[in-house]
Amino acid sequence: MTVGVLGGGQLGRMIALAGYTLGQRFVFLDPGAESSAGHVGNLRVGAYDDEERLSELARKSDVVTYEFENVPVGSARFLNELVPVYPPPAALEVSQDRLEEKQFFERLGIPTPAFAPVSSREELDAAVTRIGLPAVIKTRRFGYDGKGQMVLRTEADVARAWEALGAASLIVEGLVPFERELSILAVRGKDGETRFWPLVENEHRDGVLRVSVPKSDAWSPELQRRAEGHAARVMATLGYVGVLAIELFMTGAELVANEMAPRVHNSGHWTIEGAETSQFENHVRAILGLPLGSTRTVGWSAMLNVIGKLPPKARVLAVEGAHLHAYGKDASPGRKLGHVTVRAESRDELHARIRELAPIVDPDAPALPKAIWPAG
Repeated sequence: MTVGVLGGGQLGRMIALAGYTLGQRFVFLDPGAESSAGHVGNLRVGAYDDEERLSELARKSDVVTYEFENVPVGSARFLNELVPVYPPPAALEVSQDRLEEKQFFERLGIPTPAFAPVSSREELDAAVTRIGLPAVIKTRRFGYDGKGQMVLRTEADVARAWEALGAASLIVEGLVPFERELSILAVRGKDGETRFWPLVENEHRDGVLRVSVPKSDAWSPELQRRAEGHAARVMATLGYVGVLAIELFMTGAELVANEMAPRVHNSGHWTIEGAETSQFENHVRAILGLPLGSTRTVGWSAMLNVIGKLPPKARVLAVEGAHLHAYGKDASPGRKLGHVTVRAESRDELHARIRELAPIVDPDAPALPKAIWPAG
């Protein structure tokens, strides 16, 4: 079978690398001729709303998926008339608009920050009065990695934010005083079978994910069950097929949903070496209607993102248990160029290896990432 993928970035590349072991072929549609997925599959260059290119992708594919959530919903629906598209276009529609996403969570009984839509300065002032400061103002669409958002702490921040973002449809959210940033990754098959990886703690800097650490022993079983329940309700409601990630804020015993990603996710890259079945392989299994694989962890693991500049390969690989994944992209400041997964047999051993790797992968990072501190 041939899997069509909307998007030709590193996520599509890793989907293909996982799917090749299952004997699948891959074809990608992306506007960029240098997209990194083209190194591992048939890359077709074209706009996501070009119906001729979409029709060509459908003819070449038995099933279509996507590797990022800003694919036009109309394009996914167009394709879905020609070939099955998973996750369903409805998941794209919900995730692309932060207001619709928050309202969706609210309907499902999933806790979210207080929020209000904003389309004028008067509505902004009213939202800030109702929600209070500090708050966060975000564009409703097309924000990622901290882009399209600003923290509001003072009235002066409100004026600056409106000047910077006021041309777009906006949403104001209460700033959550979280203790930890977590994510839950889940996969659902065509038959409704659902599996979950353990909650992952994430550390961001400048709005970009830097470190992810799965901690199957650090959270109470109840917290894991609650996160799984949130993901299960989202997937059942949408008739979901594939991998889903939900980013969460931990505040005491509560989990507050920040946003969802209807795709494989950066905070799940550790699963390539750290789980019995990676998020990428399980995504392929799900969309093809194959049995899902075990999501159990293998030892202790963590993921460190490579941002802006690739570290010396020999230094990374000299660290026991380290695995470098380079995406074949040209270096530029702030660009995700790869990631390093590191595995160990114990928590202490993992911490020691992260201490060794962190200054190699990210020289500007603190000596010990906060995300590896024990919980509780």
